[in-house]
Amino acid sequence: MSDPSTTTANEAKAPGIAGWNDQIIAEFRANAGYVSWSSEEDFAAGRPVPPRMPGFEEQGMPLILVHHIGAKTGRERISPLFYQPVGDGWAVFGTHGGSPRHPVWYHNLMANPQATVEAGTEKVPVVARLAQGAERERLWAKEVALVPKFAEFEAAASRQIPVVVLERVH
Repeated sequence: MSDPSTTTANEAKAPGIAGWNDQIIAEFRANAGYVSWSSEEDFAAGRPVPPRMPGFEEQGMPLILVHHIGAKTGRERISPLFYQPVGDGWAVFGTHGGSPRHPVWYHNLMANPQATVEAGTEKVPVVARLAQGAERERLWAKEVALVPKFAEFEAAASRQIPVVVLERVH
């Protein structure tokens, strides 16, 4: 999903991308962290469509909102992201829909690892770190088993998809 307040050249040409993310954020907050699937109209308009996952048909896809600081601008950004629970934190995956470039939120978290996660109705301070080696492989394999489309994204991107662990600050 796109970073709602940072647009790429392609997003700037597609009307409503920022508005679509604003809609996702509003729906997330109204439904304690769940967002319904995108409609066929959203898909036809070129907007990201969350991959369907077994067990989430009724309530929708659980997401987290990651509040991060822009590496270049210093401004707060909010990115709605799919996640995998990791202990009492979360892992997020920089697929960027199969783009050859990493998503903006990834660069921001690597430059400014102090962040906040909205999970359900809770706001949690976190520190971001890049998963590497066996940890990255374990988390990635589990995510690909849940969302096989992510493997297609990695193949299309011709880069290793970064796995970022967001650890709670206690």
